[in-house]
This record gives sequence, structure tokens and C-alpha cells, in this order.
Amino acid sequence: MPEEIEIDTESLRKEIDDELEKSSGSLLRWISLTTAILAALAAIASLKAGATVNEALVLKTEATNLQTQASDQWAYYQAKGIKSAVALGAINAWEAAGKTAPPRLSEESARYVAQQDSITQKAPARPRSCSHNTRSTPPRSRSFKSPSPSALSRLLPGTDSSGTDQSGWGSSLQSS
Repeated sequence: MPEEIEIDTESLRKEIDDELEKSSGSLLRWISLTTAILAALAAIASLKAGATVNEALVLKTEATNLQTQASDQWAYYQAKGIKSAVALGAINAWEAAGKTAPPRLSEESARYVAQQDSITQKAPARPRSCSHNTRSTPPRSRSFKSPSPSALSRLLPGTDSSGTDQSGWGSSLQSS
């Protein structure tokens, strides 16, 4: 039998493993680099999203504050009108009783009307919207449409399709 050629398989195996490690090592480096870049981009996007949310909260708070101020001004205006109406009602009650109203009632009514006018003059000076308003179209108007008689007949028992009350109470639901 011929003698077999002996090859050092261990050194060959080491060389093969080294080559595999070199080629797969660069692939692993590319994968880890790509993952790191994607993580950095995700962190930046997260920071931007957080800043956007914070800005939205600030704008919402500002809008709520402006709405509250406008509501307060309207209530103040209405209160002055009610006080003036009460003073005029007192004057009318004095006159209905056949007596002369005290002059202070006329003065109070005039003062309240003047205060209402003052409030009206100051109102346009107040800001109409927040400084960051980006709305380009006016808000939709909310109008109420009265229901048709046929819709009423479906909603209210005891009415016919013309909206006439059939319950015997004598009222009419016809829309004008």
C-alpha cells in the first residue's frame, strides 16, 4: 500500500477559520454601523416630536387663556347691561307708582351705559387670536336648521307628517 500523503489539517482549518472571520467581520461591522446610524436618527426624530408636542401644549394654553379673557370681558359687559336694565326697571316702577324716581337711578343707568361703551371701545384693542395662528380659512359657521315636519313626525309620537299634533292637546308643531 502506498503511503498516504499527510496534510496538516489543523493548520488548514485555522486558515479557513481566519478567512471566514475576516469576511464575516466586515459584514458585522457594517451591520453594527448601520444600526448605530438608525438609532441616532430615531433619537433625533424623538426629540423633534417631543418639541412639537411641547409647542402644541403651549399654544393650547395660550388659546385657552385668550378665550378665558374674552369670556370674562363679555361677562363684564353683560353685567353692566344688566345693572343698567335694573336701574331703568326701578325708574319704571317708580313712574308706574305715580312717583318721581330718585335722580341717582338715572345717574346709575347712565353710568352703566357709559361703562358698557368704554368696554366696547377697549374690545378691538384686545388681540383677536394668538400670535401663532396658522389657520388660513375662517372657522365654519354653526347654524341651526329647524327640523322638517316629516322629521318631527318620526321623532314625536302623536304627530302626522305635516307636523300637526294629533294627541288632542291642540298644539301645532308646524315650522315657520
